[in-house]
Amino acid sequence: RWLYNTIPAWAMLLSLAWVTALLAALLALRVGQKLYFPYFWKDAFFLAKVVRYGARLEASKRRGKVVTVVDTFVRRAAEAPGKTFIIHDGARHTYGDVDARSNRVARVLAERGTLRKGDTVALLMSNEPDFVCVWFGLSKLGCSVAFLNTNVRSRSLLHCFSCCGARTLVVGADLLDTLQDILPNLQEDNISVWAMKEKTPYPGVHTLLDKMEQASDKAVPAELRAATSLRAPTLYIFTSGTTGLPKAAVITHLQALKAAAGFWAYGGTKDDVIYTPLPLYHSAASLIGIGGTIELGATCVLKKKFSASQFWNDCRTYNVTIFQYIGELCRYLCNQPKNEKEHKVHMAVGNGLRQDIWREFHQRFGEIRMCELYGSTEGNLCFMNHIGKIGAVGRSNMFYKLLFKYALVKYDMVKDEPVRNKHGFCERVTKGESGLLLSKVSSQSPFFGYAGSKQLSEKKLLNDVFVKGDVYFNTGDLMAEDYEDFISFKDRVGDTFRWKGENVATTEVTEITGLVDFIQEANVYGVEVPGNEGRAGMAAVIVRPDCKFDGKKLFDHVVSDLPTYARPLFIRLQESMEMTGTFKQQKFQLVASGFNPTKIADPLYFLDYTEKRYVPLTASLYENIMDGQRKL
Repeated sequence: RWLYNTIPAWAMLLSLAWVTALLAALLALRVGQKLYFPYFWKDAFFLAKVVRYGARLEASKRRGKVVTVVDTFVRRAAEAPGKTFIIHDGARHTYGDVDARSNRVARVLAERGTLRKGDTVALLMSNEPDFVCVWFGLSKLGCSVAFLNTNVRSRSLLHCFSCCGARTLVVGADLLDTLQDILPNLQEDNISVWAMKEKTPYPGVHTLLDKMEQASDKAVPAELRAATSLRAPTLYIFTSGTTGLPKAAVITHLQALKAAAGFWAYGGTKDDVIYTPLPLYHSAASLIGIGGTIELGATCVLKKKFSASQFWNDCRTYNVTIFQYIGELCRYLCNQPKNEKEHKVHMAVGNGLRQDIWREFHQRFGEIRMCELYGSTEGNLCFMNHIGKIGAVGRSNMFYKLLFKYALVKYDMVKDEPVRNKHGFCERVTKGESGLLLSKVSSQSPFFGYAGSKQLSEKKLLNDVFVKGDVYFNTGDLMAEDYEDFISFKDRVGDTFRWKGENVATTEVTEITGLVDFIQEANVYGVEVPGNEGRAGMAAVIVRPDCKFDGKKLFDHVVSDLPTYARPLFIRLQESMEMTGTFKQQKFQLVASGFNPTKIADPLYFLDYTEKRYVPLTASLYENIMDGQRKL
């Protein structure tokens, strides 16, 4: 009371005014932040989480102890051996089960084979628990593993061995027969073939299952799998490229660990059950799906092949909480007649989800958090849409731009190359404008390239982009960044396009299509089809003089030599092929003109699986395709 009486009234009023002004300033800052920087705190917290994970990797490296994905798996198996790791076809496989079985694989291949630390082994298997057991068993021996695409056949498959240097192949029981034509070539090249079978009719093919039953499941010495560097290769994952044949992208421990953090970054926990219907030979399923499950200590429901009709029943049966997707998968689910909201799914992680499908998905199946991300297998840049804005593949912000250097530059679609100014440098696009996405190569964002020819890696790089001597990774993707820093995908450029969730190399398809005796020249490109993700394959061809187009012969050829997603759905017969000024085949005008028979004078044909031939593309057939009545 004495103190109260001694404080002048004016001082009390001044103090009150100061406190009021401070509160008003804080309120104004808060309002301003909400109006002009609405995502500030979400961005800050998300990036802090990502940086914390990176700091953890850096700390382990500085201690001289590189902790790999397989190291984390072994630790999980020791801590909770009875926890379910993989559910497949209703059967549950615990962390302890997979650990023990992978030890058996390692012991058989080490004792009865010729494998040594540092060797590369090719793996050709469908989605099954033994894919993971073989992968981890080989990793425990210190071997790098090359995941082979199960759709690849004959010449392309043989090429995969030469570019990654694999001298051993482990093949799944259901895929052994697909090797029948090339087994002599593999044996001639002294490539040892092991089949996940107890017996085989093919001479020279070793069997694994019978030998695994007799092998010990005792832990393999940890020093065999010990990694000395985060940048040491651990996997090779094949991608389609402009060279025509698959390219083996080098996956280091650093890349594998970053991918494994995906679910965790989006808020996943050990209590989640993750549904993976994507093929394990893709980085999404293997690195993000299996690796992410291990990082959380969670459970993975591994589907051999995606089924739209079984999807929601599986989710209910196994109490799925997170699923992986590509845009095509979500569209297939939306095509199902029944709405499904009785489930526990709260999050989905993937890429390629169109805005219209995204909205319809929410209406049909509930407010599931769709976590879009962007990044290529071999790339050095990743975007994540942690805000959940519909239509965006990722988000940038002022924090992100300080750490990762990328640019969207002007691209000449006709010349099929980045625009260079009079000084020879690329030019950035303005906000909202589409541009070619480039990512700066540095010690912080390295590009590890492809196994085999050095030229393959160099073709993905652009030099002297903004200043002399700088180097950027060329993603081959046209993107746009809006005024709120959200990133959206616009299109692929160059000699690749996506269809059915796969990259299609136009050079390879062109080369194989051109092997048909009546075709003089072929030019393959992708065309948009309403209601479908990506672009469908189309080939403009010139028929040899004195020959006729044979739809049956071409059908038999592409079905025999090309995977389903790479087969041209449309054929356009031309008298001559338009070329660019540098004598490259012109694709831009062909892509723009599409496949409408009422607007194109050239004869058009359609790949008809019912008729088992390419049939004339009539106006009525075109309408059926455009209306979605004819499924592609």
